[in-house]
Amino acid sequence: MPRILTYNVHRCLGTDGRLSPSRIADVIAAYEPDVVALQELDVGRLRTGGIDQAHAIAQALGMQVHFHASLKVLEEEYGNAILTHRPSQLVKAEALPGWVRKPGLEPRGALWASVRIGGSDVQVINTHLGLRRHERLAQIDTLLGPRWLGHQACRDPVLLVGDLNATPRSRAYRRLASHLCDAQAQIRLPRPRPTFPSRLPMLRIDHVFVSRSVRVLRVETVRTPLARVASDHLPLLVEFEIAQGLGHRSALAHAQE
Repeated sequence: MPRILTYNVHRCLGTDGRLSPSRIADVIAAYEPDVVALQELDVGRLRTGGIDQAHAIAQALGMQVHFHASLKVLEEEYGNAILTHRPSQLVKAEALPGWVRKPGLEPRGALWASVRIGGSDVQVINTHLGLRRHERLAQIDTLLGPRWLGHQACRDPVLLVGDLNATPRSRAYRRLASHLCDAQAQIRLPRPRPTFPSRLPMLRIDHVFVSRSVRVLRVETVRTPLARVASDHLPLLVEFEIAQGLGHRSALAHAQE
């Protein structure tokens, strides 16, 4: 069964102060995901030795990479990526709105790739939302709008994943959950799977949301000794299957039914 893994890698800086993209790749490789969504990657930044972390991790995993820079200063970039060994193409990569009253907040973005899995074109959207409630709500509204989930090309099956900086009690989470299903809620786990902070995870802010044709089979927070130290977040792994005959409609169609 296909697997997707979402992981905020904290520019590959571990909780032990060590910088290591290869360690991040080792954490991921142990779970053999088909699609990997990464947040907080440095590309060509002086602070992390000028390494292209997105390509370094993809190369170690034998995957192709689609990268979007949320922040770019001269030759230095910082952003998110979708990696996969399946046939894929980048559909869209754009900035998300901030909060008009606080124009100096860190820029945020999202990228969308179409990935061929088991005879279906799965639409995968990866994002990293802001720290302030007002900016998260603006960003969720944009993702639910006509350029993203409401786009005619964003057809079921759809996976929206990433570090949303939003717990299940937040308005941003609830707004998104009214249109797509939280993978952890679909499988009805006896206990939630928090991802942050990695050494003693208490918060559930990294999420996988799925459209109606995606059947979640397993949800697991990767809690290996290596994962606990490689980043300040733990990866979230979701194993799923595509229910035949339910796809090919707009991802948001069932929200109006």
